[in-house]
Amino acid sequence: MSIIKALCIAFSIYSKIPMPQFEWKDKDMRYHLIFFPFVGAVIGALIYGWGGLCRILELPAFVFALITAAIPLIVTGGFHVDGFMDTMDAFKSYKSGEEKLMIMKDPHIGAFSVIMLAVYGLIYLAAASLLQDESIGVFVLSFILSRILSAIAVLSFPRAKTEGMVHTFSESADSRRGLVRALLIVELLVTIGGMLRFNLILGITTVLCFGLYFLYYYLRTKREFGGITGDTAGYFVTCSEVLAAVLGAVYAVVSGAMGS
Repeated sequence: MSIIKALCIAFSIYSKIPMPQFEWKDKDMRYHLIFFPFVGAVIGALIYGWGGLCRILELPAFVFALITAAIPLIVTGGFHVDGFMDTMDAFKSYKSGEEKLMIMKDPHIGAFSVIMLAVYGLIYLAAASLLQDESIGVFVLSFILSRILSAIAVLSFPRAKTEGMVHTFSESADSRRGLVRALLIVELLVTIGGMLRFNLILGITTVLCFGLYFLYYYLRTKREFGGITGDTAGYFVTCSEVLAAVLGAVYAVVSGAMGS
């Protein structure tokens, strides 16, 4: 029963998909990070299905790109994009670490977050419009991969604060931290295997780039804030999604040019 409740909690926190309502207890929270990547699986499945429908109806690439960009926002309610915007405001402030943490807590948005969101959106749409059948499989699995890595970071990376979402979620898994991390690693290996099966070259490239970005995320958040927060977790997931789209687009363009 605790496992089912953990699944419901994960979808209640990280998505807008309706879930049964009940009182959240510590024992129910222990395993919820295991199911965080399942939200990515739902997003990936919807995008994969949307791509198939676009092929059947022969819809233009820009229509595919627009709905592909909208699906993660609809499923999550913009949960991660909110963290991305708060983090970009902090990064661009060039203040001290403590001041940056205060900026992320400010409910108001700054100009830099809006500018960076516009840049993110334009790059994402351009990349998504270039995705082809041979790259779409790896792309949709990246929604799972980004969330697995984000969950591992919550359990493993230093925390910038002794309060807040990341602190709460990390503490809730304390008594089962090793088991939760082990299960996330199993999910990681299965997801990587799926990527390599879909497309070996793009799969290897995506895994390597995500690994480098994961390292960059660790180093930058530690330098800028002293660790990660709930907002930086959203920043990581959001940037990972656009990274996967760009990698898929580059592969499609290069493979198309080599084939012509």
